[in-house]
Amino acid sequence: MTIEQSISQWTKAPFDQVTIAEVEALKQNSIALEDAFYKEIEFGTGGMRGIMGAGTNRINQYTLGKASQGLANYLNSNKEDTTPKVVIAYDCRHNSDTFAKAVAQVFSANNIQAFLFSSLRPTPLLSFAVRYLKADAGIVLTASHNPPEYNGYKVYNKYGGQIVPPEDNAIMDLIQAVNYSDIKWEQKDNLIQFIDKEIDQAYTTTIVNDSFLTALERKETAVIFTPLHGTSIVSLPPVLEEAGYRKVHIIEEQKEPNGDFPTVFSPNPEEHEAFTLALKKAQSIEADIILGTDPDADRIGIGVKDLKGEWTLLNGNQLMVVLTRFVLEQQTSMDNSFIASTVVSTPLMKKMAQAFGVECKLGLTGFKWIGKMIQDTPNKNFLCGGEESYGFLVGDKVRDKDAISAALLACDLQSHLIRKNSSIYAYLLDTYQRFGCYQESLQSMTKKGKQGAEEINQLMRKMRQESPKTIANKVVTRLDDFQLSHTKHADGSLKKLDFPKANVLKFHLEDGSTVAVRPSGTEPKIKFYISVNGILNNKEDYTNLQLSLNNTCKELMSAITNL
Repeated sequence: MTIEQSISQWTKAPFDQVTIAEVEALKQNSIALEDAFYKEIEFGTGGMRGIMGAGTNRINQYTLGKASQGLANYLNSNKEDTTPKVVIAYDCRHNSDTFAKAVAQVFSANNIQAFLFSSLRPTPLLSFAVRYLKADAGIVLTASHNPPEYNGYKVYNKYGGQIVPPEDNAIMDLIQAVNYSDIKWEQKDNLIQFIDKEIDQAYTTTIVNDSFLTALERKETAVIFTPLHGTSIVSLPPVLEEAGYRKVHIIEEQKEPNGDFPTVFSPNPEEHEAFTLALKKAQSIEADIILGTDPDADRIGIGVKDLKGEWTLLNGNQLMVVLTRFVLEQQTSMDNSFIASTVVSTPLMKKMAQAFGVECKLGLTGFKWIGKMIQDTPNKNFLCGGEESYGFLVGDKVRDKDAISAALLACDLQSHLIRKNSSIYAYLLDTYQRFGCYQESLQSMTKKGKQGAEEINQLMRKMRQESPKTIANKVVTRLDDFQLSHTKHADGSLKKLDFPKANVLKFHLEDGSTVAVRPSGTEPKIKFYISVNGILNNKEDYTNLQLSLNNTCKELMSAITNL
């Protein structure tokens, strides 16, 4: 179907008058009209995500209805003797509650039992609920940390993890086969059941029971917490309360869920600006740790005091490293256990795993691949896993990154270290001394719309076809091409790369540095991941070493973007 045919289709039934009027208004802006219709919105690393509005390339009740109808067709074609069950959750974004009800409506119309949370809930709680209720699938309406105009639709399998190949391809084929006139909207009230307190309490109790400290060890630790106007306000305070934390200070200005995220430029714990109010609060009270979560509470950032007593924010790789080390140190046996990370995250995860004698599995970008590792190895003990983009999971009760359990783990690590007259920052530097000092940097280039997507594809093609022999005067020893499924060494020899196909390139340099490049699966960006390393002999040397490593990151970034 051409763009013109799609536009025409959206100006008549089965589309409602509000949608038709919005399409007619779009016709006054040819660029906006083309961007809304030039393609069908598709699944990426984080599911289906996009700007809200009318059009095939937008999030609206019809594109969500089409996705739900396709998923319903998949579940009904694979059902056994019982009625299929789906759990549905939603976050604080505009229209999330309305979209969630529309999605439940479609599933009920297709004779599928829909368990719908009665109000907003975190994404990891949805993952937990799928397994707790023994459902066949789960859906959460969220756009994570994207700007306010975005929303999205994540699909989870019966194991509680995001869908992955081949299941995602099978579902996508059925979604693509759905015409908008095929969507069933006739709600069956008896097949929609609201859920809340029982699941909430089971989730809270599970997290606390699986933790490492006692309430006595926690009671004196002072915590500052900001939900950044998101869903963690529902789940994290009860978890900290049940665990025994008595000194929890919530940032009042950011306490209430709000899809406009009025106090921050971006509700993203990766952005230092998001912690402005929390850091200000930390100056006025005696606190030990700062916690901040994104709107759907799957990502977490933390603030800690450095060796001089000044507050600093850890990046995603640093947080992953200290939490993983703490988990490893609590184990009585490593037999048949593993940790996990991604190919664009810090190599320090593998270094630590080797030192502790435990397996470290690596997957592609996106926590769904870590969820798949757990699913594919049910006889192995998953300890924890993380990715550079501030996602972490401890234990296997949830199968996606979980800011709630990670927050409790971070508080427990700080409480544990306080009793040893130490701190998380000192613990991080000790980790660098023991296993190697790694510094990572993530840079992005935003390329919006149809033209932007073409520019990103052109950049990837150029780097793949004209791969450099040096980057910033450092020899490229090998190139991992995850799209072509091979590693190409400097001498031209090829070796099979045993990963699912993905549009990712990773350059390995002679000094151990790496440069990875990939288009974002959830935003109109191309991302560059730099990792460099050095030797830290004394904690006091870290500032100078960090400055040197940061300069090297900048040189590599400049070189790769100017190829």
